[in-house]
Amino acid sequence: MLDARSGYRHFHDDLALLKSRLLAMSERAESLVELSIESLLERDRDKAEAVIAADTELDRLEVEVEQLAISLLALQQPMARDLRFLIGAIKVSSDVERVGDHAVNIAQCTVRLVEQRLSAPPTPALADMARRARRMLSDALDAFIRADGALGRAIGKADDEVDAFHEGIFRVLLTHMMSDARTINASLELLLVSRNLERVADLATNIGENAVFLAEGKQIRHRFDDSEVSP
Repeated sequence: MLDARSGYRHFHDDLALLKSRLLAMSERAESLVELSIESLLERDRDKAEAVIAADTELDRLEVEVEQLAISLLALQQPMARDLRFLIGAIKVSSDVERVGDHAVNIAQCTVRLVEQRLSAPPTPALADMARRARRMLSDALDAFIRADGALGRAIGKADDEVDAFHEGIFRVLLTHMMSDARTINASLELLLVSRNLERVADLATNIGENAVFLAEGKQIRHRFDDSEVSP
């Protein structure tokens, strides 16, 4: 009995460690997205280079989370929600690592704008879009860690707002490009930034869907809800 209790405590200690690593990943990814946008708005190459250099940290955390989750799956043979959490953690860590990749893409846009001394048209909506995407990422991780299905579902609705931002920015930049050919290169870079922020929101949505699966055992990916399937 003592061995069983000890094993139970050890398993839940490792689960707590896994959750802390996921939260650390999420916080770092959020900070990199924020720093990448700051580098863009301020045309600060040093900040952009810091984002690019920090990407390896997220790669390391992803490997650590995946290895810990696989070890728990193999050694503890968890059931029900614990099993769903471990499977979800592997997926979530991959999504968060990809958020870091998108932050790097934005930082690389900054570097090109600085190197080529491109004058970009004003796009204040980019900052608002970035704040919304970061909030989605934070809420999605919170939903997954707390197994909050309602919050996980709300992330998908917030994604529609980010998509609307992207469409609005596209229209504004297209207007600038059509009226002044000198803005084309810079506008294309900003469109790429907007697209990367949209992808960050999509990845947050993926995490929110995993939160729903963890909490309710239901798949809502691709607008699919298994409660709608006939037995």
